[in-house]
Amino acid sequence: MTYLDAAHTLYRDAAKSVQKSLCCAPGPRFQLPGLTVPAPREEINYGCGTTVHLQDLSPGLDVLYIGVGGGLEALLFAYFTRRPRSVIAVDRVPEMLEVARRNLAEAERVNDWFRAENGELLEGDALKLPLPEKRVDLVAQNCLFNIFTPEHLDVALAEAARVLKPGGRLVLSDPICERPIPEHLRADERLRAQCLSGALPLEQYLDHVVRAGFGTIEIRSRRPYRVLDRRRFGTSEDLLLESVEVVAVRRPVPDDGPCVFAGESVLYIGDEESFDDGRGHLVQRDVPLAVCRKTAGNLKRLGRADLVVTQPTWHYAGGGCC
Repeated sequence: MTYLDAAHTLYRDAAKSVQKSLCCAPGPRFQLPGLTVPAPREEINYGCGTTVHLQDLSPGLDVLYIGVGGGLEALLFAYFTRRPRSVIAVDRVPEMLEVARRNLAEAERVNDWFRAENGELLEGDALKLPLPEKRVDLVAQNCLFNIFTPEHLDVALAEAARVLKPGGRLVLSDPICERPIPEHLRADERLRAQCLSGALPLEQYLDHVVRAGFGTIEIRSRRPYRVLDRRRFGTSEDLLLESVEVVAVRRPVPDDGPCVFAGESVLYIGDEESFDDGRGHLVQRDVPLAVCRKTAGNLKRLGRADLVVTQPTWHYAGGGCC
């Protein structure tokens, strides 16, 4: 049995009965006008955060959700799109697709605005998506890509890039690790399927995303997920896993590297009304400007006492420098 087979079996069983130990960092509960979420949909929403960010959403979007689960986030996307086939959900586990179909039918019963035809459920694989090129504006996955080996992760990211329109967004929620996971855990197929041993350090994770052709990266959230402790997992010391929410924009990677927004800001406190760095960044006095890591580094290297560059918050909300 390969790790992909182990994952298939695990989520087939999770479709039949709720597995409370899967994915221990649930996302926010949205309270939106007119939205009623059936209880079974929340119970079987296996994720480690959220891929639903209001600043990314508009009625005209076409969305692909990879790994439908109980269909909670597919329903949330449909709340904003409200058009036939505007949300496509793909899953390789037939039992999970059947659960999602039942939940969509229940969602139609309790939400006047929702029609089951707004969401299309397809059997398919993240490693070979059943969609043509440039089909959607947004691709989302929640706690799935971390299961893949680095080689398969590159394939999944390339597939997401293939079906996205230029300028489209890939929304990711995955565990990351503070340092590399020991090989004996990475080789454990069931632990990998449980989203416990496939995590990468953040920089390696982002490198994979950039190589797939995403020139702008936004880190929306970063918070504790699990601890692989010495007693249960045989590690030399406790290993913290975190859940990271990332939005990657399908645009060319600049010659000097990707623009990665991690929550840094710059403030100008000098005597003039503003500061111009000569690279297209105008900083108004006393008004924080969100900057990418490249710009933050360039401004720090100027060594100016009238420029204050903050540390990353890992919660980027937009309004950046580029």
